[in-house]
Amino acid sequence: MKELTKGQKAYLITHCILAAIGLVLLLFLLDITNLRVFGVTLSIICYLLFAIGMVFLIKKKWYIKVSLILVMVIFVMLMFITATPLTQKLQAVSGDNLEKTAVVSVEGGQIQGVKTQDGEVEVYAGIPYAKAPVGELRWKEPQDVEAWDGVRDCSYFENRAMQASTNFMMNSLQDIYLEGGWHIDLKSTPDLPMSEDCLYLNVYKPTNATVNTPVLVYYHGGSLMSGTTAATDIYGVECAKQGVVFVTVAYRLGVFGYLALDELKAESPNSTTGNYGLLDQVKAIKWVHDNISKFNGDVDNVTIAGESAGSSSVSALCSTPLAKGYFKKAIGESSSTVLQVPPHTFRTYEAAVKMGNDIKAEFNCQTLEELRALPAEELIKTKYSNSAMTIDGYALPKSPYEIYRDGEQNEEILLNGVNAHEADPFIFLEYLFGTQPNLSNYKERLISIFGDDTDALLALYPEITTNKEANRVFNEIISAYWFVYPHQSWSTQAYSNTETVYRYIFTKENGYMGTWHSGEIIYAYGNVKNERKSYRYDESDLKLSNIMNSYFINFVKTGNPNGEGLPTWEEWNPSANKILELGSNVSMIDDPYVFLYEFMQNFDSKKASN
Repeated sequence: MKELTKGQKAYLITHCILAAIGLVLLLFLLDITNLRVFGVTLSIICYLLFAIGMVFLIKKKWYIKVSLILVMVIFVMLMFITATPLTQKLQAVSGDNLEKTAVVSVEGGQIQGVKTQDGEVEVYAGIPYAKAPVGELRWKEPQDVEAWDGVRDCSYFENRAMQASTNFMMNSLQDIYLEGGWHIDLKSTPDLPMSEDCLYLNVYKPTNATVNTPVLVYYHGGSLMSGTTAATDIYGVECAKQGVVFVTVAYRLGVFGYLALDELKAESPNSTTGNYGLLDQVKAIKWVHDNISKFNGDVDNVTIAGESAGSSSVSALCSTPLAKGYFKKAIGESSSTVLQVPPHTFRTYEAAVKMGNDIKAEFNCQTLEELRALPAEELIKTKYSNSAMTIDGYALPKSPYEIYRDGEQNEEILLNGVNAHEADPFIFLEYLFGTQPNLSNYKERLISIFGDDTDALLALYPEITTNKEANRVFNEIISAYWFVYPHQSWSTQAYSNTETVYRYIFTKENGYMGTWHSGEIIYAYGNVKNERKSYRYDESDLKLSNIMNSYFINFVKTGNPNGEGLPTWEEWNPSANKILELGSNVSMIDDPYVFLYEFMQNFDSKKASN
């Protein structure tokens, strides 16, 4: 081989440097797109062949090298265009040769689950609580479960509800932002398959559970548009180990769960429309009432819980007469519909029907039959967000606020709270490719929400002189409007009905979600060490998780979160406005948002009167 020219040596050095950079970028892209192992392997092999090929082509004509580069570019583009997240059924308990549970008879037939490897918890996943809402049952009240023959294998999670696929690359980039860096993980993390056939729940039972074990029923969040009961932050094993029967519920979402049409109301025997997801949740809590004793659960000691849209759902379940008598205690995390005009997850009947008609027009459907005939995969692509419940005259004969005002709510004791920086992730995503709130635009953006009342609102803050202050104030106000004040209103209404109320604020920063919306979930349900981002949490997080989980479990068992070795959690009352801080400090503190409540209450009343 002839000695290389100076230019060829420079080419070779440059190529080696670019090849190394390219390999790192390839690994980065493969990681954030969550490709299958086969795709990762094939991509790396092709890239290495390309890099080696470019070296061997060092003395060839430029157009030959360019041709190879074009082939590689086309391959990479095709790889990312066609890349899709892996979906597969997921085992409810990881491991091989797991011990089976005894056969249990429930509504519909017999089921059998699996035990955890330590034998402490029995897990029954994918139990149907209603008939599959498919075909003619799309947009109808949930029907009684269809019986099956033999013993149903309940060792796998069942389908998640139909929901718009999230952009996995954007999700990964958001994770990198949250983590403050890139943590390489080329393992596939598959999603559950999606289907309209989604009305299943999971039961986590302590193996040694005695008769009348307390029950906790959890409804996942996701803006009523997304979510799954297989999420690691709500995995029920740790709660079951603390002596409760833990149930997680899937329900219809989005256009399948909350579409409203006059035609649907007319065909319904209950004259209802727009609340199919809520009716699923009612059906599930009734299933718990009728069947949970088969798992040694106590039908007279049931607590419902949820976060975000799950918490909005809990406040609605506390309000619907259809759920009366099925539970006594409620836990709400980071959302509520108990105010005169909820800022989200709730809408008027007129607004709901208008959106339903817009969806019919969107898909060029003249009749309900045409709309029902659309494939679920097409319907889920609607541009309209069906992310709200409505007053339908059946599930909700009046608004949750009016239900509480009239003393007709279902729960007897309420535990609820928020995180310190609830709105930050939403604001970050909304302005990801634009300008974040700053000194020049924050007031204009507040005016778009609060109108003529903005000056009165900003009068509550000292002079704002920097972009950082403007951003903080904007985020704080939106947090108060969307999340914090709704909990203040919920608590106030419950307290006025002589309920015992406990309030908290989560303030623990960490290496991942921190005090953003949903950051507290893995602490509350004991999953800090189980979450897939567990490497972002340290011993202080595990300690707080043990404390918070103990509070929640005590509440489920007795209606009082306090227990031996825990800082005292005082009952809430609106005159003292003391709430429990759950963070590096765990103690009662003054509610940091109290100065905003009078404004928010007046603004809520003003909206209700317009």
